[in-house]
Amino acid sequence: MSNDLAQLAGKDLGAHAAAYDANKAILYALAVGAAAAELDLVYERNLRVLPTFGCALGLWAVEAAGRLGAYDPKSSLHVAQKIRVHRPLPASGSIGMRGRVAHVYDKGKAALLEIEVESEFFTAAYTIFLPGLGGWGGDRGPSAAPAADLAFTQATEVATTPELAALYRLTGDLHPVHIDPEVARTNGFSRPILHGLCTLGISARVVARQHGAHPADLRSLEARLTSPVLPGEALTVESGRAAEGIHFRTLSNGMAVLSGGKAVFG
Repeated sequence: MSNDLAQLAGKDLGAHAAAYDANKAILYALAVGAAAAELDLVYERNLRVLPTFGCALGLWAVEAAGRLGAYDPKSSLHVAQKIRVHRPLPASGSIGMRGRVAHVYDKGKAALLEIEVESEFFTAAYTIFLPGLGGWGGDRGPSAAPAADLAFTQATEVATTPELAALYRLTGDLHPVHIDPEVARTNGFSRPILHGLCTLGISARVVARQHGAHPADLRSLEARLTSPVLPGEALTVESGRAAEGIHFRTLSNGMAVLSGGKAVFG
């Protein structure tokens, strides 16, 4: 299987068009915690679509890579996410995209896939961790930069509900680990877990408000998805300003669930 995996580097995943309407964009905003008073996020009149919705729209490429047969997608973990915004998403429409497996790295006991999705509106990159599938002598990839000593000057606690994963999956991520207790237990969780992209969307919206920006003005975002969140657990989003933008992390029960966060707003 590792030999098949190595051959995925550079694999074209084809083209895809994702259609949505204002209701779907509003559903996404509500799922990442937008309030009823944030009218331009939750009301079709003058609607602004949160740019992190693009991460949900691009998930088709991750699913397409899993269908190639080089690894079991049920055993894969989404461990990092990036998005760069080129122009605002329309309130409704069909977004044409193209996907590819940009890199495959051999980490020894595991492998990493980097899957990229390009569109006229955004470029998104998904890092997928494949335990047990390294060791074929491939490129280890870039080493992680040493953690910087960053000051977090803002902190906001955010409640989640026990139903949040069931709601967020309606934005497009239907992986059963987020809804099926048996699948969750098979993967080592006591119950279904919250989507990492939901935690990231919540965090991006909160970070914007912490620093006086509008969350729809996001220009770029990245973070490592370091630990799962159980729906109903509270999140604490911490952030601070740096020369290159805003850095942030998100904690739950005192443990980092997002780390290495960076965000730039227009």
